[in-house]
Amino acid sequence: MGPLGLPEILIIALVALLLFGAGRIADIGKGFGQGIKNFKQGLREADEVEKKPGEPEATKPAKTETEAKA
Repeated sequence: MGPLGLPEILIIALVALLLFGAGRIADIGKGFGQGIKNFKQGLREADEVEKKPGEPEATKPAKTETEAKA
């Protein structure tokens, strides 16, 4: 079975449109987009917590000998 071509994708989209309707498909797309947005926001917040300024030196990883020489 080979990869899906344009005609197959169009048939699948038409069947989905008939089964769910245009409004329901729009709601699914909106929910999917919001999920991705929330995921990215969570990643950004996690990075901000890791890079918090004023972090005590004891919690930062110690430099190795090769890093100290560089």
